[in-house]
This record gives sequence, C-alpha cells and structure tokens, in this order.
Amino acid sequence: MRKAPPNVPDIDSTYQFDHDTTMAILAGFAHNRRVMVQGYHGTGKSTHIEQVAARLNWPCVRINLDSHVSRVDLVGKDAIVLKEGKQITEWKEGLLPWSLQNPVALVFDEYDAGRPDVMFVIQRVLESEGKLTLLDQNRIIRPHPAFRLFATTNTIGLGDTTGLYHGTHQINQGQMDRWNIVVTLNYLPHDDEMGIMLAKFPQLAETSEGKDSVDKMVRMADMTREGFINGDLSTLMSPRTVLSWIENTLIFDNRELAFQLSFMNKCDETERPIVAEFYQRCFGIDLPQSAVRKN
Repeated sequence: MRKAPPNVPDIDSTYQFDHDTTMAILAGFAHNRRVMVQGYHGTGKSTHIEQVAARLNWPCVRINLDSHVSRVDLVGKDAIVLKEGKQITEWKEGLLPWSLQNPVALVFDEYDAGRPDVMFVIQRVLESEGKLTLLDQNRIIRPHPAFRLFATTNTIGLGDTTGLYHGTHQINQGQMDRWNIVVTLNYLPHDDEMGIMLAKFPQLAETSEGKDSVDKMVRMADMTREGFINGDLSTLMSPRTVLSWIENTLIFDNRELAFQLSFMNKCDETERPIVAEFYQRCFGIDLPQSAVRKN
C-alpha cells in the first residue's frame, strides 16, 4: 500500500457528505475554482473540505484567521538565525507563499474574522492565476498547478446581525466577487445525524435503548436549532455538541448531568427554562432546578 503524502487528512469513514457542498468542493479541486463554504458552526464546513481532500489523496493545510493572525504571519518575515556560530538575518517564509508553491489545498477557516491587512494579502491570490508579489524579497511567486484555495465562514460576508459570531466583519465586495463558488452547508437531516452518532458510538447501536436515547438527543439538538432560528434562543446545539454530550454521558453515566456540562451551562440564564422545556418534551424528564436557575 502506497504511503499518503504529508498533510493528507485521515479518512473518516463515518462522515456524511452533503451533495451540493461535495459537488462545489470537487469543482474547486478539479477546475481550480475558489470555493467558499458558509454555514452555522458545527455543520462540518472545514471537515467537509478535508474529507474530500482525504479521498483525493490531496494534502490540505488549514489556517484559522483569528484576530491574532497578521500579514507577517501569513507572508513571512526576516528572522535572526545562527549559522556556523554567527548570527545572520534570514527570510522565513510564511504559510501562504509555502502553500502557493506546493500541491496543497489551503483552507482559510473563519474567513470573515480576518484582519483587513490579512484580507488584502489574500486578495492578491484569489484569481485562478493569482501570483503573490513579495516586495521584501523582490520576488514573484507563481502558484503550483495543483494549488487550491478554499474558505469557510459563519456569515456570507455581510457581517453578523445575530450577535452569535462576535469578531466577524463585512468582507470587501470586490474580494467576495473573486470567490467563484459560494455554497451553504446546513445541519444534516435528523436520521443522517443520528446515523453518524451511532456510527461513532457503535455500542449504543447494539440496543434499542441506546438507539432511542441517541434519537432523542439529536431531536433535542433539532429543537434548539429551531429555537435559534425563531429567535427564542441565542445558543444552539451543533453536531459537535451532541457528540460531546454522548461522550460525557458515557463518562459520567448520567445523561442529565452530561447535558448540563455539555450545553446547559453555556446558555444564557434567561433562556434556560426554554431549554429545560425542550428537554422535558424530548425525554419526559424535568431537569433539576439547580441546573435551570442559577443564583
């Protein structure tokens, strides 16, 4: 069996692919299109790109564009190094020029949270033949034929009006126009999400009690998402939260305590009675008042 190149993601056999998102990502790989995947947190945006790359045996590098990532981090900088006992100044290349010169898929996570100086650097390489000019080095970098560029965002570049994604910004529309494909990834249908949970925790799939419990857990998550869309909740349960809830249930052997530790304690205190009501509807159990109301 041939060894996979470095940076190729591991294949997750339980991952559920969304048809439209998969087609968009495949178009990015096959035709060198710039693809942006937008959606709520926990829908699997970055993982979707990684899992397509894993099956294509394509190296993949992710950069989280949080507020601490600067232009220097991305492009590179002069650094003092020790050679033959002497200190010399040497150019240390950043991840962007390195990626451009290699057959990798570069994924910018939290793209709508990037700093303005970083965004203008990225704008230079958004064209399909985008070249990167390093003024400090008097050098022009031409992209490798197998270089690909992707991004994930929680918003669609118009800023956040929900208050859920603090730190996101409006994206320059001239830059948005350079993304060839923008696809929205939503949460999976109930049965598909339940199938993922049972695949990750096969011991729960062995009994009807385990299946029923997972079914109700996913239904609980569905209700928080509906509550968020309707404006009743400011926090929702992502598939990642459901996974944590199941893991914590197995650790503590107490589903209600695990729910409190995995999700309830993250909720606004004024919204906890609504969450408790959803829980009662799903499981027929009243959560302890100590979990619902904090003094």
